[in-house]
Amino acid sequence: MDEAGRGPVLGPLVICGVATESDVPLRQMNVRDSKKLSPERREALFPEIQKVCRAEVIVVGAAEIDAMRAQMTLNDLEAKLFASVIEKLHPEVAYVDSADVDEHEFKKAILRAVPFEVDIVSKHGADDLFPVVSAASVIAKVHRDAAIRKIEAEIGQKIGSGYSHDAETIAFLEKWVQEKRSLPPHTRASWDTSKRLLSAISTHKIDEFVEKAR
Repeated sequence: MDEAGRGPVLGPLVICGVATESDVPLRQMNVRDSKKLSPERREALFPEIQKVCRAEVIVVGAAEIDAMRAQMTLNDLEAKLFASVIEKLHPEVAYVDSADVDEHEFKKAILRAVPFEVDIVSKHGADDLFPVVSAASVIAKVHRDAAIRKIEAEIGQKIGSGYSHDAETIAFLEKWVQEKRSLPPHTRASWDTSKRLLSAISTHKIDEFVEKAR
């Protein structure tokens, strides 16, 4: 189990689980953490992984993330989604990339939401430790990248990676908010980055009002 798009201000969160009887085929493919692979290599591995594994993917859009964040933490949201995928795959052992600082707490949060007994191995950097988690990270990342390309096609301009540390993403958001006085589609309104951008516009409006009143 792994995810792609936990932290971005723009675009969906993608959760993926892959199930296999043996990770030998994945080792033979030299499957690695998706962050250590080029986009071309991830795209090449994507169909090969699905030939030897059963994959389950959940794509959660920005609006749904915002709605769920109003009820729970991001860690609890991930645990709930991980549990949903585990329920579909019904493995004997599930290896998960821990989203919580406390690996054991993340494991317990998942187990509370799974309606059957399963052995969960929750580790930080699991996508570097276990080929099955590496495979899940590749599938999730390819889905996330495809979603970003679809958003760009819908909006008609480049939006960057969607992360708040991406200068292209921030430039896109700033320009959109300044021109339209609202957040663009597929933006997570509950993120601090979004709140700061909207706050800056509100401050600008107040400054304009004060200036006109003088």
